Amino acid sequence: MKDELFSDLLASAEEMVAIEKGDLLPADSAVHHFSTPDVKKIREVSGKSRQEFARIIGASIESVKSWETKRRNPSGPTKKLLTLIEADPIKTIQILEQTG
Repeated sequence: MKDELFSDLLASAEEMVAIEKGDLLPADSAVHHFSTPDVKKIREVSGKSRQEFARIIGASIESVKSWETKRRNPSGPTKKLLTLIEADPIKTIQILEQTG
């Protein structure tokens, strides 16, 4: 390994340890924040039971339950669909029920 590459790697490791210990804050540009939809709130606002909601969005009841209890996070198309429902629950649910 080249000396310059090793020095960069060592500096990164030392920075990681300092951040973990709380001695240093990571740069804002290095921190990634991921939003997770509040599935239980979205479902409750839609006025649907867990079973109805799962059927409407094409997911299993167990998936909806695990998202609501924060054991798992929805991703991909499901996350996008939940974002649409959150923006306009009544209209989006009506559309999904008509196409179901």
